[in-house]
Amino acid sequence: MNQRSAVERETLAAWTRQLGLAPSDAQIGALLAYLDLLERWNAAYNLTAVRDRAAMLSQHLADCLAIVPALERHAGGGRLLDVGSGGGLPGVVIAIMRPGWDVTCVDAVAKKAAFLRQVAGALPLPNLHAEQARVEALQAPKFDLITARAFASLPDLVRWTAHLLAPGGVWLAMKGRAPADEIAELPPDVSVFHVEPLAVPGLAAQRCLVWMRRRDNAPARAG
Repeated sequence: MNQRSAVERETLAAWTRQLGLAPSDAQIGALLAYLDLLERWNAAYNLTAVRDRAAMLSQHLADCLAIVPALERHAGGGRLLDVGSGGGLPGVVIAIMRPGWDVTCVDAVAKKAAFLRQVAGALPLPNLHAEQARVEALQAPKFDLITARAFASLPDLVRWTAHLLAPGGVWLAMKGRAPADEIAELPPDVSVFHVEPLAVPGLAAQRCLVWMRRRDNAPARAG
């Protein structure tokens, strides 16, 4: 292990402890192997505008790791759809950290879906799948949880994915500041049942999770 890898491993281990997570050495290794692939493929495929590896570690990995404890409190496992996944954020991180989730990442761009299939095979992650499609046209079995990070407004997210949400399922949108305007524009049959502030290790920026469900759904488990 070179010095950079050792420092990154120690940094990730410290951040996960701050978040109340206890990943195995293999999971830490998988996160760093994913970062290697993201950095390598980004040069040709433009998967992310973040080019600096240290920034990728905090702005991508830590940012996505921060949602894992919240995800576990509200839903313990099942089928998850990550919409507009791009380079696999947060879908790949969730698939690594929570192998009990069956994770499908969907993106309209063919090269991004190809990258995600490469990640699933290389790490390997048998619970990670990739679909190339516009999500509103995707035909798939229903999902218990639908996530999105920097993808669309809340009204667009629920409108484009409503046909994919299982009965009793929830949407989980990663946002910066709480988007009051977007929440106000949600359709009447969708309610926000929790806006959860996040503290992301290594990142001095506002983050929150917006949890939504259909109004006729049974209450989700509270955090």
